[in-house]
Amino acid sequence: MQMPKIYRDENVLEAAFARLRYIFTEFDNVYFCVSGGKDSSVMVQLAERVASEMNRTYDVLYIDFEAQYAATIRHIDELKTLKHIDTFFHVALPMALRNAVSMLQPKWICWDEDKKDLWVRPKPDACISLKNCPFDFFRYGMEFENFIRDFALWYHLSKGGKTACCVGIRADESLTRFNTIATPERKITYMGKSWTTKLFHEHEVYNVFPVIDWRAEDIWGAVSQLDLMMNDVYEMMYKNGMSIYKQRLCQPYGDDQKNGLDQFRALEPDTWERVLNRVNGVNFGNIYCRTSALGNIQSMKPEEMSWEQYTVFLMESIGLYNRALMEHYLGKIRKFIRWYEKHEGITVKDIPSEADKKLEQQKKAISWRRIARALEKNDFYMKRLSFAQTKSDEKKLRTFVNTWSNFLTMETAKEDTDLNRFMERQELENG
Repeated sequence: MQMPKIYRDENVLEAAFARLRYIFTEFDNVYFCVSGGKDSSVMVQLAERVASEMNRTYDVLYIDFEAQYAATIRHIDELKTLKHIDTFFHVALPMALRNAVSMLQPKWICWDEDKKDLWVRPKPDACISLKNCPFDFFRYGMEFENFIRDFALWYHLSKGGKTACCVGIRADESLTRFNTIATPERKITYMGKSWTTKLFHEHEVYNVFPVIDWRAEDIWGAVSQLDLMMNDVYEMMYKNGMSIYKQRLCQPYGDDQKNGLDQFRALEPDTWERVLNRVNGVNFGNIYCRTSALGNIQSMKPEEMSWEQYTVFLMESIGLYNRALMEHYLGKIRKFIRWYEKHEGITVKDIPSEADKKLEQQKKAISWRRIARALEKNDFYMKRLSFAQTKSDEKKLRTFVNTWSNFLTMETAKEDTDLNRFMERQELENG
């Protein structure tokens, strides 16, 4: 095992233990924020040893985002067994979280009671929910970041004295985190300790970072050396070929959403199925990740969406899993709109949501509904928008089929005469 990094005259493990002893000595109230990830998990298990040694108790805050790995929830249940925990705040409240997979729904609300039938998993029995919420500051759909800050103040005021909120972040993961410890002059610290940050000017509440100077190697070294409990999802990540330096508990709908969704799919397929159907922008994953990319999209326009919004929604959904196909459709739609602008003077803002159904079916009228229906059918040549098959389309389709083995199947091709002929030519060429 690689030796821990030396921090001044001691290694980082010794430094973390020293910080934790200092925290339990100096602060009246101590709680740890855990996520089920490796850093916070190691931090709280080190704290358990120090609390036992010093005959102290502590509290734990865990925010359950609903769309979690099953392995993470199992690990959280393991951490709940630590003997010196006084209160384990397992929070499963409807909070607003980032949804980077859709412009139409930039936020989603975990544990949203109106979407109960779509929840990724049942709400845990022993959790803080709307039925037993003790937080007078909580508002339905409040931002996660605001909850964290408001909880710190609520906890402090309910306890009195000095409060330490322990956070398991490491400086080597980002420049922002590095600045947390490297630039103490830009913040108010506790007794000059660079690994502390005062949260409120008028209250003695501090964020403290016991493992701020650790590296990934140090985390795994501590797990091995001290035989600590660990989230099994990291073992699955490693077996899936992911470096220890890139292992993250990705939120499936965050800014790195494609990696997050792919990771869910590889590690926990059952969870992935439910995650895909949870929010707008990802619920076509079964088409673009498992079957032919040109399969019909089984969808229904939500009542609250206009046909224009629904068109954008479909494009986003296609682009999430196959950007090249989305750009192909976008080019066709732009040409379609330009034709009507040139020949009939209809600009984008003048396109009606719906036109006469007969005229739409006869391809004699433009409408957002007509465009959306073509996307629902995954009409590669966009014949429903009056386009004819071209050599350029044929070349592009050939490239797509050669690039993605499941882009087009014989079963899907049967639904379109031109696609069927293309597949027959492909079979002849391939012998």
